[in-house]
Amino acid sequence: MTIVGHLINGEIRTDAERLQDVFNPATGLATKQVALATKATVEEAIEAAQAAFPAWRNTPVGKRAAVMFRFKALLEQHSDTICKMIGEEHGKIGHDAAGELQRGLENVEYACGVAELLKGEHSRNVGPGIDSWSEFQPLGVVAGITPFNFPAMVPLWMYPMAIACGNTFVLKPSERDPSSTLFIAQLLKEAGLPDGVMNVVNGDKVAVDTLLTDERVKAVSFVGSTPIAEYIYSTANANGKRCQALGGAKNHAIVMPDADMDNAVNQLLGAAFGSSGERCMALSVAVAVGDEAADALVSKLKEAMKPLKVGAYSDSSNDFGPVITRQHQEKVVGYINSAEADGATIVVDGRNPQVAGYEDGFFVGATLIDNVTTAMNSYQEEIFGPVLQVVRASSMEEAMQMINDHEYGNGTCIFTRDGEAARYFSDHIEVGMVGINVPLPVPVSYHSFGGWKRSLFGDLHAYGPDAVRFYTKRKTITQRWPSSGVREGVSFSFPS
Repeated sequence: MTIVGHLINGEIRTDAERLQDVFNPATGLATKQVALATKATVEEAIEAAQAAFPAWRNTPVGKRAAVMFRFKALLEQHSDTICKMIGEEHGKIGHDAAGELQRGLENVEYACGVAELLKGEHSRNVGPGIDSWSEFQPLGVVAGITPFNFPAMVPLWMYPMAIACGNTFVLKPSERDPSSTLFIAQLLKEAGLPDGVMNVVNGDKVAVDTLLTDERVKAVSFVGSTPIAEYIYSTANANGKRCQALGGAKNHAIVMPDADMDNAVNQLLGAAFGSSGERCMALSVAVAVGDEAADALVSKLKEAMKPLKVGAYSDSSNDFGPVITRQHQEKVVGYINSAEADGATIVVDGRNPQVAGYEDGFFVGATLIDNVTTAMNSYQEEIFGPVLQVVRASSMEEAMQMINDHEYGNGTCIFTRDGEAARYFSDHIEVGMVGINVPLPVPVSYHSFGGWKRSLFGDLHAYGPDAVRFYTKRKTITQRWPSSGVREGVSFSFPS
C-alpha cells in the first residue's frame, strides 16, 4: 500500500514509526497510508526551514515573485491530477474540486504581486536633515495547520504569501486527505523554490504540539473547528507566537417575504449541500420571515431537492459526494435524529441514501428540516454535513437577533429586493462576512477572509492584505547624517 510521507528540505521522507489509513470515502476502503510524524521529524522540518531562512529573506522580492508565477502555471498544468487526488481522498465531485483549486490559484496570483504589497512608507525631512521610513520584514519560520475539507485551497491561503514575503514555512495538513497537499508542495520545488523554504509534515497532535511549542516557529495560522482553534491560539500565544486561528461556523440566511423565492431556493441548494456541507461557509440555517414565506420556501426547497444526486467524485453529474469518514457520517445522522427527537419536522430525509455500486461509502443525502428552534442542539452546533434547517421568525429584527446571539459569526446572507433592509442588515449584523443575495460571501483573494466572535481567534484575517501584515513585522528607521564639522550641543528634552 502506498505511504504518503513528508517533504523536508526538498526530499520526500517516510517516517514509518506510526501509520494511519487514508480512505476513499465513496467506497469506504483504505487506499493508502499516511506517515504520522514524530516530534523529531517535525523538528527536522523546522531546522530545515530555519537554515533556509537567511538566504531566502535576502532573495530579491522580484525573484520570489517569479517563483510564484511559475508555481501558478504548474498548478494550472496539473489541475486534473490535483482534482483527482482531492476526489479520491476527500470525496468532492470533480467540478467542486476544480472550484476549490481555482480559489487557491487566485491567492497564488495575489502573491505574485508581492513586490507592490511590500512597499514601505517614506517621509523626507521629518526634521532638519532627518528622513524616516518603514519597511516590512519577514518573521522567519512560520507554520500552517490546515483542515481536511479544502486540502488544496486552505494551504494556498497561507504559504504562497508567507513565502513571497520572505519567510520559510512548515505545513501540517490534514492526515485524512494528504496526497494533493503534498503533490502541490512538490510543484513549488519544480517552480524553483530552494530546498527547505517549504516543508510538509503529515501528522496528528504530536506534530501540532511540536509546532506550537518550538521557539523557532514565529507564527502559526490555523483553520479548523472552534475547540481546536481556541487550543491552537491559547497555546501559540503562551509560547510567544503570533497566531490566527479560524474556527467553526453556523451560517444563517435570512429569507425575506419580498425575496425572489426561486432564486433564493437555487442559491440555498448549492450553499447548503455543495461539498456535502463540509464548508465553514456552508449555509446551514435558513431563517424565513413570516409563515407565508416559510411555507413557500419549504415547499419549493422540497421540490427542488428531488433531483439532487449524491455519489462518487468520478461522476460529474453528481451534485455532491460522501462525507469524510464513517465516524463523521454517524455524527451528521445523529444531529438529524436529534432534531427529530426535539420535535422538528424532517421534510427531506437523507439518512439512508442508496448509491448503487458504493454501498459502503460514507454518504449522507441532502436533508431538509423544518420547524427548528434555537433551543435545539442541531441548531446550536455546527453539523458540517448536507443538512439545511429552517427556522421561522416573525420579523427581520427577530431573525437578526438569532444570528447576533449565536456564538459563531463567520458568514451570513439576506435574500431580499429591499435595499433599505439589505443596508440595515449589513450595518447591524454581527458577522464577519456578509452576503446580499450572495449565499457564500467568500471574499476574493485581494480582500481578507475571517469571521467574528468564536469563528476567529486573532486580530488579522486570512489571505489578502491581512496576510501581508500577518507574515511580516514593521520596522521604522529614522536617519540623520549631521553636517561634517558641526558639533551639536546636548539636549535632554524629548525630541519633536
